[in-house]
Amino acid sequence: MPIPQTAAGLVGPFDGLDIPWLLKMRAAVRRDHAFLIWAPFGAPARRWSYGEFHERVGALAAGLAKRGVKPGEYVLIHLDNCIEALLAWFACVELGAIAVTTNTRSAPAEIEYFADHCGAVAAITQPAYAELVAQNCRNIRWLAVTAHDAGAAPAQAVSRGDSFASLFADSADRPRRAADPLAPCSVQYTSGTTSRPKAVLWTHANALWGAKINAAHEDLHASDVHQTYLPLFHTNALAYSMLATLWVGATCVIQPRFSASRFWGVAREHGSTWTSTIPFCMKALLEQEVPRDHKFRLWGTAINEPPAFAAFGVKMIGWWGMTETITHGIVGEVDQPNIPMSIGRAAPEYQIRITDDDGRPTEVGDTGNLSIKGIVGLSLFAEYLHNEKATRESFDEHGFFLTGDRVERLENGFIRFGDRAKDMLKVGGENVAASEIEQVIAVVAGVREAAVVAKRHPMLDEVPVVFIIPHGGDAGAAPDLHDRVMAACGAGLADFKVPREIRLVDDMPRSTLEKVAKAELRKMVG
Repeated sequence: MPIPQTAAGLVGPFDGLDIPWLLKMRAAVRRDHAFLIWAPFGAPARRWSYGEFHERVGALAAGLAKRGVKPGEYVLIHLDNCIEALLAWFACVELGAIAVTTNTRSAPAEIEYFADHCGAVAAITQPAYAELVAQNCRNIRWLAVTAHDAGAAPAQAVSRGDSFASLFADSADRPRRAADPLAPCSVQYTSGTTSRPKAVLWTHANALWGAKINAAHEDLHASDVHQTYLPLFHTNALAYSMLATLWVGATCVIQPRFSASRFWGVAREHGSTWTSTIPFCMKALLEQEVPRDHKFRLWGTAINEPPAFAAFGVKMIGWWGMTETITHGIVGEVDQPNIPMSIGRAAPEYQIRITDDDGRPTEVGDTGNLSIKGIVGLSLFAEYLHNEKATRESFDEHGFFLTGDRVERLENGFIRFGDRAKDMLKVGGENVAASEIEQVIAVVAGVREAAVVAKRHPMLDEVPVVFIIPHGGDAGAAPDLHDRVMAACGAGLADFKVPREIRLVDDMPRSTLEKVAKAELRKMVG
């Protein structure tokens, strides 16, 4: 679904602006202030001022243009957290190309799909993934590889691609184009209930919206230091943390990944005041001693004021959002008490609906289906790239985006998360479609039917468990069926999507029309 044409004379909040404008403006007014602090493991931190970062982005954008990358073309960025990931993202969007950030835990088949689906013309990666990207992105014109793996020395020499350093040209030659807030900016692939991930396309207005509204929801100020360790290829770190930091002219500390043993040391060294986190990380941090002299004033996470994590002595606001919403559609109150374990109240920038399966509004105490209404290309994503059908079907007749999540209405406007769409799992902060796993397993020889459900996990929230009816039943299953299923999953799925348990059964509980009754399977896994 293309971005709809608006009535004549309407003025949007980002008219005449785009992401390059935001970075350039910050470089002008906060030139010497630290924008990014790269904090690799086992090496000293490196500070990047707004002015220095802006200059290097310009040099890289000029280099990409010299390499033949044109506005409107797609560039795959397959990198763990590092400064190069952000340089590449900003350089692409300055040129007018579309930055495609992909999950570095993706399997070969997924990488091939991402590159072919968006039509990537080039790819930027790191030594650990160079061979994977080269073998599975066969239609790209060139590949560039960083000198390190998220701050660590490469385990082996890289024979594929050009060096990332060779991409840079003279920043004086940085490309110049007219700012168009509705121009495509970036793509993230996200799991849906279909077997293939959907490509969520953001405009420049979407990215600016994320920067401004996330900063407002998080009460960020220019004096804040936002500690970031969640992956930059996801909305949480990219928009909730980095873009929000950029909007207010604050500082963002980038770590390669989450490390419980390194978290507090980095926080104290740089005076971190804010972090966006997930329950997995907080559970791991409970095993560390909490320093009394930390400077954190706020954490953002899935739920408000979780009692189990009071030991940190930090106010925690809950929130709900999706890649498709760019920011939080539901968010906790920074300056007021929140109902513990709620996710907040409806954000004023959106319309939130909670209805039963017949479309009737729910009452306080009831759980219903969550939908959200905003402006396409501004407060909601532009479209699912190359998938007009999925885009169209994700909205109802009133223009509400159908989230697939269920929530409970509480007193005083507060909302509690209920559950996800029945075929979605949440594995260590990653969304996983059960159907995607099932499709991989279904083609394994000897498998008659497969059904995937979630099993509770103390650290990861949920992990996938698969029930399989083999040809010939449980007794007639080939002795190597388990190994072949796991091999197929390992080749076709990211590691966090691989089932943690395989159960061979003669049959499965059925509901109407002989569909597998997954609610009953969930009871069986506990």
